[in-house]
Order: sequence, then C-alpha cells, then structure tokens
Amino acid sequence: MNTLKTIVIGFLAGIAGAYAFFTYQVEDGALSASEKGQYNVASYTPDDAYRPTITAPRENSSLANVDFSTAAELAIPSVVYINSISQSGVSYSYWDMLFNGRSQTQVSSGSGVIFTNDGYIVTNNHVVESAEKIQVLYNKKVYDAELIGTDPSTDLAVLKIEETNLPAITLGSSTNLSVGEWVLAVGNPFSLSSTVTAGIVSAKGRRINIVDDKFPIESFIQTDAAINPGNSGGALVNKNGELVGINTAILSRTGSYTGYAFAVPIDIARKIVEDLVKYGIVQKSFFGANVVEYDFKNAEKYNLKTNVKEFNGVLLAELEKQGPAMKAGLKLGDIIVKVNEIDINSKSEFEEELSHHSPGDKIKVAYLRDGKLSNTELSLVNRDGETSLIRRKLYNDATLGATLEAVEYGVKVFRITDGLFKKIELPENYTIISINRQRVRDPQEVIDFFNKYKGRVIIYGVTSSKQELPKSFYLQ
Repeated sequence: MNTLKTIVIGFLAGIAGAYAFFTYQVEDGALSASEKGQYNVASYTPDDAYRPTITAPRENSSLANVDFSTAAELAIPSVVYINSISQSGVSYSYWDMLFNGRSQTQVSSGSGVIFTNDGYIVTNNHVVESAEKIQVLYNKKVYDAELIGTDPSTDLAVLKIEETNLPAITLGSSTNLSVGEWVLAVGNPFSLSSTVTAGIVSAKGRRINIVDDKFPIESFIQTDAAINPGNSGGALVNKNGELVGINTAILSRTGSYTGYAFAVPIDIARKIVEDLVKYGIVQKSFFGANVVEYDFKNAEKYNLKTNVKEFNGVLLAELEKQGPAMKAGLKLGDIIVKVNEIDINSKSEFEEELSHHSPGDKIKVAYLRDGKLSNTELSLVNRDGETSLIRRKLYNDATLGATLEAVEYGVKVFRITDGLFKKIELPENYTIISINRQRVRDPQEVIDFFNKYKGRVIIYGVTSSKQELPKSFYLQ
C-alpha cells in the first residue's frame, strides 16, 4: 500500500514540475521563432511546391519496344530437325574373322537451315560426319537426306531433300553485324524443336581452336544467346529475321550453355554452301604464307620495333617457296594491314577475307616493311599450288553398286545400292584402307580389283564413326 502511494505522489509531482518549467520557458521567450516553427510542421507550406522532373523515354532507347516475335516468326519455319543415324559396336582386331559382334543403332540430333526452296539444307559437319543415314524432320514429315558435301575446315555440311516450295531463310550480312546488336538463336536443343533464345553479339572474329582440320578457318560470331546441344547447325538471325550465322559451338565445362556460344558467319557460310552445291567440294584459296597476330611478343620475336603506338595488322611468319606471297615480293616480318582495301587486324580477319575467294582470284595486299607502306598484287592458288578450280572425282561401278571417292587415308564408299558391297553388308560412308593387306588410295584400283579377282578377300577399313570394321568373304 505504501508503495502505491509513493508511485502516485511521484507521478503527480512530475506533472506539476513539467507544467511549471514549460510555463516559465514560454513566458521568458526561451524558444526562438525558428524553433517554434519546427514544432508546427503540419501547418508549414513552402513558397514553391516540389515537382519531380519526369523525362519521357526516348523512342530509340535500346530496350524500348524490344520485340522479337516478327524475327522468330520469319526464322522458325526455315529451321529443321536432323537425325544422324549410325551403327555402333565393338572394335574388331585385324585377325578377328567372326564379324558377329553386337551392334546398336545410335541416333544423334541437331539442327539445319533451309537454304533454298528446292531442298538444300546447311548444317554443321560434326552433326552428320558419323552418319550412315541422315533424316530431316520438317512439317511433321520425315525425309531421307542426301549428303551433298562437307567442309571440315569450317565445320559446315550441305544436305538435300526431295521437296519443293520450302521456306528458304532470308540471308543477311555478318560483315555489317555490330557488337552489341540483338540476335536470336533458333534450333532444337535437347530435342526441343523450334526453340528461340535471344542475346547480343558479344564479339566478332573469335578464334577458339576447336576446328579439327589441317586448314581451319575460325572467325566466329560470339553471342550470349543460349545455345545448347542440339542447336548445332541452327540459325543465328538478326532482328529482321535474316540469317547472319550458323550456330556451331559452345564453351562449357558441363557441355551446356554457360554464356559463350559461337556461330560461323553467313558471309563465310554462303560461299561454302555455293561451292558444295556446284562442285561438291569447297574451292579453298591459299595465299602461300602463314600469318600470326601482330603484337608486342611477336614483334620482339621477329626483331621489329615494339615502341609503336598501335599494333595494327598481321605478321607474315612463314613463306612457301615459290608460293604466291613470295612471288609477289612479300618477306618474313612484313606486316599486312589491308587485303582488297579491307583493314586486317587479326589472323581470323585475314582468314575470313581469304575464305571469300576462290583459286585464281587476284587480291591486293597493303603491307608495312621498315615502317614504309607498300602494295602488291597476287593470284590465289588451290591446295595443289595451281590457279585452277578443283574438280571432285567420283567413281561409280555397277558391280560394286556404289560410288567411290579418294580421301586422305583410303577410299570412301557411299550411295550403296544393289551390288557386291550391299551383299557383304558394307555400311554407308565406309572407308576402305586396305584389301588383302595392301593399302589402297585410288578408287579405280578398288574397282579393278573386284572386277577381276577370284578367291578369299579381306577388307580392312573404318566406319563413318571411325570404328574398325574388317570384312572377310569369298569371290567366285
């Protein structure tokens, strides 16, 4: 009870003290006018009311009205689904004559782009290189496709299906494509047909050393559009739905998209496709020299000045004896700065410019030597060092029921119909390396042997998927 009294008395005393203090301060003018105002905020009105500045978005804003539906609508009908079918099985030893090993059909998928309305389709070489049979799925139909030709140096291939009035894609320009420009990737990743992803051009002229060929051409368009397994061979299109590249590769430790994807520029692909359709082989042109990047390290290596303001051009590092470059007066250590008035600042740019030409074409070269600019002209050559076009040599034989062609390590057999090779179950795109332990390189040699020889035959070769497959049989 005493405690309660104490609390009540203390509370009343506090109120009385506060009232006396407040009255004293106000009467004595202890609060200034400005301090009084701080306690009267509710009635404060500023002379000029605050109005935030709102700027209308610019019509050409980079993200304003971003809509890729029209581009997708134009491109999707021109992209097809590709099945690459092959037989896998055990690898046989040279002496294994049982040939009854188990095999299993393997089907891998990819994408392709309709290039012409009469059935020519472009895809990646790695999509079809191991195929014994190729199928194109389009508009809910399945077509057997003929392999017209391949170019391992650019990882491109051309197929043909028997159909007309197809929606050929509209070709754009990769040369005029700008870094930062929007692009769409159209393809069939993870067997999901007609998938569209968007991104920008991250870089141009990328060289990533993935093409497994003696004379690779790498000048990729780099994009951050999502590209995954199955997108290979599909279309990279610009905002207008025009084809600017063929999607080819990704850089990934997991095998799936991680932000880096690469496409073969259409300005390279266009000539490759035209050559394969017209000649069955790419008319590759050679300069007669090799170049390397012109930078501080290589300038030091070739005893060139390193205190230059900019390292523009490519450095001539190797010269073929009596090749076009040497005949035109070029020397080791020359710095090539232009080809046909096109600025050259990287090895990939140099290779891309050459890829637009054929053997026999003349090009102008501007180069620096001892700080002085000079010009020369030379004629490009084919792989045999001649200025003529290369003709593909195909051999057909009714007895064998197949078409034969010389390749790097033997004789390739394809377009197998009724004949000996079908009877002994030789697979499509089989390469004969030796017959009765004798190496073969000439198709005519193979034809002559089978049209004359009687007796036991042992063929040693590899399938399209590079698996060893010997065959043993008897000719009567």
